[in-house]
Amino acid sequence: MSSILIKNATIVNEGKSFRGDLLVTDEIISAIVSPGQFRPKSGTRIIDATGLLLLPGVIDDQVHFREPGLTHKGDIFTESRAAAAGGITSFMDMPNTVPQTVTLKALNEKYKLGSERSLINYSFNIGATNDNLTELMKVNPQEVCGIKVFMGSSTGNMLVDNKDALRDLFKNAYLPINAHCEDEQTIRKNIEIYRQKYGEDIPVKMHPLIRSREACFLSSSHAVNLAREYNTRLHILHLSTADEIKLFSNEIPLEQKRITGEVCIHHLWFDDSYYEKLGSRIKWNPAIKTRFDRDSLIEAVNNDLIDVIATDHAPHTIEEKSNSYFNTPSGGPMVQHSLVAMLELWHNKTFSLLKIVEKMCHNPALIFSIRKRGFIREGYQADLCLVDPDNPWTVSKENILYKCGWSPFEGTTFKSRICITIINGTVVYNNGIINEDARGQRLMFDR
Repeated sequence: MSSILIKNATIVNEGKSFRGDLLVTDEIISAIVSPGQFRPKSGTRIIDATGLLLLPGVIDDQVHFREPGLTHKGDIFTESRAAAAGGITSFMDMPNTVPQTVTLKALNEKYKLGSERSLINYSFNIGATNDNLTELMKVNPQEVCGIKVFMGSSTGNMLVDNKDALRDLFKNAYLPINAHCEDEQTIRKNIEIYRQKYGEDIPVKMHPLIRSREACFLSSSHAVNLAREYNTRLHILHLSTADEIKLFSNEIPLEQKRITGEVCIHHLWFDDSYYEKLGSRIKWNPAIKTRFDRDSLIEAVNNDLIDVIATDHAPHTIEEKSNSYFNTPSGGPMVQHSLVAMLELWHNKTFSLLKIVEKMCHNPALIFSIRKRGFIREGYQADLCLVDPDNPWTVSKENILYKCGWSPFEGTTFKSRICITIINGTVVYNNGIINEDARGQRLMFDR
């Protein structure tokens, strides 16, 4: 048996912050006690966490690790490596790869890749199309995180735009539906308006007017109406507008919610004033919108109208991101910097530390019914992150780990630093050193 004793940590978990010691035995958290109560056995690895925060490992419920088929942008090994350095211990990947993950065969092949290549724990969504409902019904709900539906085109051609197919999906799905919500007709109409004004050379700052707040609200409200009609378990991804917040409730406990929402780091950090400086580097779908929208999303997180904070990590090469508006793909890398960015907002008193842990660690586990992860509890998997809250560093090309080699945070100085990431009882990241032989486990779900 292997064991790790983490001593004198400030443990942040389940609405409390307290000093304590934590013992890991093999893969499991075996004990949590007041400082100094353990007498470690011979061979126990000791980690002195004095002055450090001990958090549950982050669970990122929306990433695009680009494998298979798009591995010039990123792959499961490189992006899980970057995620481990960012304190993320589990991820849920999206199906818009090549080939698309829209069959059980493609899904099983992707799980094989995960087992071979991921340094952290993993799950993969199966994608909905206009005609694959039969295939979706074959999935074991205890083994797969959810069904991804694009209710508005994004990357690839996975748009579900057949009304009957969409209704059948909401009526029959027994997995959570994870929805990208933007109304395609509204977007196409807006494209023509701005194309007539600018031709093919549309400034990227027009992106939030093309992929507009109206497009987001029309699609999100349609998804919510379908979910209410059929009592579907719906999770709306990357909310970006103040308007959409009214679709959600904080009047019942999270475990009882059938409709939940996620916001991404970039929608909490940036607003449309950043397009002037960063241009297409912050071109995401849905678009980054106004300061009012950003402030409203922050308030909704603090008021528990929004349940999860994730990344939508979607790397592209810098060459791809340097093209003209219509030829520049949407998305950007985020997993290495998501937790430290949120901790910066804690330093700025935007969020409490407890709220960050709730939205990034606890709530993804609760919403998706992940088995024995997301909390610092005895008997749970030892997925943990040690953070130095006062050890500033600056993002530069030299310390970026994404395969694409760039970040919208380049030049940003963060006050906090990820020190150690432990996954299933194994130290995978340790102050810049990565255990590349480590492999994560497939997430399982209590459904």
